[in-house]
Amino acid sequence: MIEKNEVDSGEKAMILLQSLICYLREKNVLSRADIEELRERVEGRIADAETHLPCASSLATAAASEMRQLEQFCGKKYGGKHRHRVN
Repeated sequence: MIEKNEVDSGEKAMILLQSLICYLREKNVLSRADIEELRERVEGRIADAETHLPCASSLATAAASEMRQLEQFCGKKYGGKHRHRVN
């Protein structure tokens, strides 16, 4: 059994958030398009990290990478339509 001190609180939070996103997608509360939009918002924080938001750019980059992986996982597991892009 894993002791409390062996797991970083950030890792616990990441596991909870990933599980929540997958659960909401499974229950059709979140669509694939919603997850794509969320990924784009996370990626947007990379550029804004230095000027607007109080997060380090390296943390924003890591979060964007995690979000891309989660989006790919949810897309493969649950499918769904991509968001319609209007240009």
